[in-house]
Amino acid sequence: MLLWFGVVAADTSLGIDDYRAVERTFQTITQVAGRAGREKEKGKVIVQTYNPDNYAISLSKSQDYKKFYEAEIELRKRLNYPPFCDIICIRVNSKNIDEAPKVCDIIYNNLIKFKYNNMNIFKPQPSPIDKIKNTYRWRILLKCKLDRNVLKIIDNALKAVYKYKFNTTSIVVDINPTSMN
Repeated sequence: MLLWFGVVAADTSLGIDDYRAVERTFQTITQVAGRAGREKEKGKVIVQTYNPDNYAISLSKSQDYKKFYEAEIELRKRLNYPPFCDIICIRVNSKNIDEAPKVCDIIYNNLIKFKYNNMNIFKPQPSPIDKIKNTYRWRILLKCKLDRNVLKIIDNALKAVYKYKFNTTSIVVDINPTSMN
């Protein structure tokens, strides 16, 4: 008996706003293929995709981890993504629709005042999933090498927010987050 395994819309995750999206796509497909090969009965994997030439999808077919790594690490080097820099995500969550962007603006304006070296600060924007359980979610992204000066700049930017009374807002600083949402 032949077992069938499938990955439906395998390339959907490639469009996610996360530098790890390609890696996760490769991981999912190779994991399904690995399960198909571990059963007592032989398995067959069908991958549905609109992007069969994407290197994550084509290399997962042959489970070529080495080539995938080489392609991915080169891309990350060119785009200055981890491990060649750090990504810092400052998440602002608020029950009040107006507070989240206000808090982000205060943080952003204080960050750019003290920006130094190769610190890239991206303008505040709603998170990819901008509302969960009546909480509005915004974020500011920074790309740089983390050091004491960067931590001081972030600390000073957060202190500027604490002068105000934002009762329904929380701030989380996540260094090299596992999810960009």
